[in-house]
Amino acid sequence: MKTGEVRLWKLTRRYVREAMLRGDIKGAILPTGSTEQHNEHLEMEHDTASALHMSYQAALELYPKVVVAPPISVGISEHWMEFPGTLSLQPETFISVAYDICDSLRRHGIEHILIVNGHAGNRPLGEQMADFQKRLGIDVQFCSYWQAYSKEFVAETLDSGDCPAHAAEFETSIGMAAFPENIHWEGVDYEGANLKIQREGYAERDPIYFRDGRDLATPKKGRVMADAAISWVSDKMREMMNT
Repeated sequence: MKTGEVRLWKLTRRYVREAMLRGDIKGAILPTGSTEQHNEHLEMEHDTASALHMSYQAALELYPKVVVAPPISVGISEHWMEFPGTLSLQPETFISVAYDICDSLRRHGIEHILIVNGHAGNRPLGEQMADFQKRLGIDVQFCSYWQAYSKEFVAETLDSGDCPAHAAEFETSIGMAAFPENIHWEGVDYEGANLKIQREGYAERDPIYFRDGRDLATPKKGRVMADAAISWVSDKMREMMNT
């Protein structure tokens, strides 16, 4: 396994300058996530943390050709705003921030950018890729990391067969494998919380997702799912740079 620093915010200007002059850096990954409710047990950074984990590990596989840009940690989350702590950007704001980051990378000579998303609400960004490519004149693509999984793979790996259900078996398993410190079961009393969820169609799913996360999630499942996503993102980035 390759090792080296690929996180752009951890690099010095000398390192980046010299790496670009040598032609070492060919592409960049931009993780996008959210700061939003993830049921009673997962930290609100989960989507950002998972997108960053997949991006970071994929970039390490491609070292030194790929750097990881700082993640966009607030996404389009208006649908969760009834839960205190959730933050949300307007779609046009979120898209504008992503564009400006891609433009900054382009201005430094990076011609292949893969946006790796960890939050389903950010999908409007994916609809902007043709516009991004036209305006920037470089290769910019968007994916959500769970696109790595076929229906057969999900059915074989997860008992619930539900992916990417919100804070349920899948996301809890990812957390157990990649950042177990972000999972908090202590003091959780779901029934005693007496939640009065207002979002239409979600109130009945929230307790199911909680039980699936509590009763079905395992670190082993998370490792299997994460490894598949990392390999898929790495292959996608490699294909972009080779085209």
